[in-house]
Amino acid sequence: MSLAPAPTAPQFPARIFSGIQPSGGLTLGNYLGALKRFVQKQDEGIETIYCLVDMHAITVWQDPAKLRHATREAAAGFIAAGIDPARSILFNQSQVTAHAELGWIFNCVARMGWMSRMTQFKDKAGKNSENVSLGLFAYPALMAADILAYKATHVPVGEDQKQHLELCRDIAIKFNNDYGVNFFPVVEPVIEGAATRVMSLRDGTMKMSKSDPSDQSRINLTDDADTISKKIRKAKTDSEPLPDTLDGLKDRPEARNLVNIYAALSDMTAAQVMTDYAGAQFGTFKPALADLAVAKLEPITLEMTRLMQDPAEIDRIIGQGAARADAIARPIVDEVYDIVGMIRSRVV
Repeated sequence: MSLAPAPTAPQFPARIFSGIQPSGGLTLGNYLGALKRFVQKQDEGIETIYCLVDMHAITVWQDPAKLRHATREAAAGFIAAGIDPARSILFNQSQVTAHAELGWIFNCVARMGWMSRMTQFKDKAGKNSENVSLGLFAYPALMAADILAYKATHVPVGEDQKQHLELCRDIAIKFNNDYGVNFFPVVEPVIEGAATRVMSLRDGTMKMSKSDPSDQSRINLTDDADTISKKIRKAKTDSEPLPDTLDGLKDRPEARNLVNIYAALSDMTAAQVMTDYAGAQFGTFKPALADLAVAKLEPITLEMTRLMQDPAEIDRIIGQGAARADAIARPIVDEVYDIVGMIRSRVV
């Protein structure tokens, strides 16, 4: 039963939180849809907290050795893309126990009906929903805990995570109303940029995914320059030249995807790309895109390779990040325990 209505909401300091699952190699989609924007937010001077969500990764079975490697590789990808561990907090989720603790509280706040409506769970579970893990079903509550453990106010997300963020807002509002407090902010999504949703190089109607069985469908951040160039040159397109307006790409998903990628890599709008390449055949456009992609991605690939040669240093960086993250989250979660009525003995 709900308690008294919450009082007038306080002002929360701006703080950004976002994360990526270390369940496979990072792709061009991760770079353009997340990492590039994470760096931009860091450079805007807002407090930024970035997390490798390894607890989310194990909602489906992971080989332990591969998970450790993928977590370090993702950390290397963040740093190589421009995340500065001195200016942003970078860590892996499992090192900060506040995530799991608040996740359980939110499991008790969220409603089964809310979870059942999550389209991403339906997509991942498919016809096998009775045999998937409980963690996969409860994933959005843990995602809410990831965000609200830091009272984050803004979250850069892709379109496919927008529904989960709406659930996070619902959980924050219900917690505040249930306990008559204004403890958690109602977080705002940050969805922007020319390529927030990068599509497959083999099918322009499908998102670029590290889980796609075809390696030709994606550009991995570990691909060398020659591989990047070959994948773009072989990307699926049609036989028509590029039109002079975006309307002309309405029913051409592969062409629109390549235009969006070019725009995001070059910090142009898609409309500007159309102006520059109006009437061009893909025999002209693809080599230009390949050269641009290599110029932008090869330095990241080389830096990732260098960083991965010293896994102990990566562990040190994310360990320091975890200590900084815990210093923020621990007092917040302790106060949550007090709000919900749990006795917390504090030995002096």
